[in-house]
Amino acid sequence: MASPSATLREQVLDSLHDHRWPVQQVAGGADALMKLETGNWQVLFLDRRLPDLDAEELVEIIRHRHPGIDVVVLDSSGEQFHSASSASRLLLQRWLAPERFADSAPPARAPGPTANQGPTPQAASGSELAEEGTPSGTVAAENPSSPAAEPLPGMIGQSDAMQNLYHLARLVAPRTTTVLISGATGTGKELVARALHRLSPRAARAFVVVNCAAIPEALLESELFGHLRGAFTGAVQSSPGRIAAAQGGTLFLDEVGELPLSLQAKLLRFLDQKEVQRLGCTETLKVDVRVVAATNADLARAVAAGQFRGDLYYRLSAFPLEIPPLAERRTDIVPLAGHFLSRLASESGMPAPLLSPPAAALLESHNWRGNVRELQQLMERCTIMASQGVILPHHICFPASGFRGAEKNAAAACLQKGARR
Repeated sequence: MASPSATLREQVLDSLHDHRWPVQQVAGGADALMKLETGNWQVLFLDRRLPDLDAEELVEIIRHRHPGIDVVVLDSSGEQFHSASSASRLLLQRWLAPERFADSAPPARAPGPTANQGPTPQAASGSELAEEGTPSGTVAAENPSSPAAEPLPGMIGQSDAMQNLYHLARLVAPRTTTVLISGATGTGKELVARALHRLSPRAARAFVVVNCAAIPEALLESELFGHLRGAFTGAVQSSPGRIAAAQGGTLFLDEVGELPLSLQAKLLRFLDQKEVQRLGCTETLKVDVRVVAATNADLARAVAAGQFRGDLYYRLSAFPLEIPPLAERRTDIVPLAGHFLSRLASESGMPAPLLSPPAAALLESHNWRGNVRELQQLMERCTIMASQGVILPHHICFPASGFRGAEKNAAAACLQKGARR
């Protein structure tokens, strides 16, 4: 006998195929997020009972990352339809054959003069969802006037992009869900990972870091899973491995895209079974470890190129978090610069220099290929050069590559002043 979830899915598929709409199925929330990145989709029909993610949290992610896609949430437990908004209910009538669900579909209220003038999929935007009333039991669109999300521990920035990151990170932090943090080098991926650990019930236990790019491939398996004495040449004593060392806490796999293919299958088994087998040992050990991974690579492209296992990628990206580059959140640049100046002053015991408005404008115009890390190092140089207590444009020396306009002039002035001294 088919499950209610399967029966409901078949009804939806039959109706959509009857209307000749192109449809694709996915196995869960993580697969849905992957599929949304690869095509021009208009609507997502989502079972409230997902095998891997919480449906309401998945709707939050989709609304932030794909605001043009309308989400209709289906409740397979009673074969009743619930939508994210009144606009979604109109979409439900528009996309599905209404006679099939006459007893279960809630009545739709048209936003205009007649019900036949319902919105197109593109018209069901986030703003319209917020304006419509939300019936009990549905997923509500976030109110645009809601208070700002509290920054993650150790992080600075109030731009819209960072607000989104804070909100999503605080949603997933208390759970055991595997998180994949993506972002360019220097954006602060480890800071986000540490914040997730600090905000979780595991905060009192270990936070273990494994840099997959820094450990030689021949030693990485032993570092992760451990080994018995004599398991290989040079194994003079047993080691539990980094995964076992994170028991009860969080394992942070930095630069997970550098993990060799030979180890990816074993990591996948650990994620699925929550057990490890040390080298040279026939027994397995059950572990309770929350995994957070980070990468600066495009893992979806690596999967397509056969350089990374697709099943492992889907497992790691159960809840993806993306950190925007600094150049895309320019309103955060000056507050970050001030934070670094204050911290440097505290470490040195000297007063923090002031950042002049022309210097601040110059910082905001830079392309920041090194992101927050580049800004931090630059502020350290400026602290040294600003002997009069004020950072001026000629104190700002950007790296030699990637100069543009005013940056070239500032760098030239900086070099000229250095030569005269």
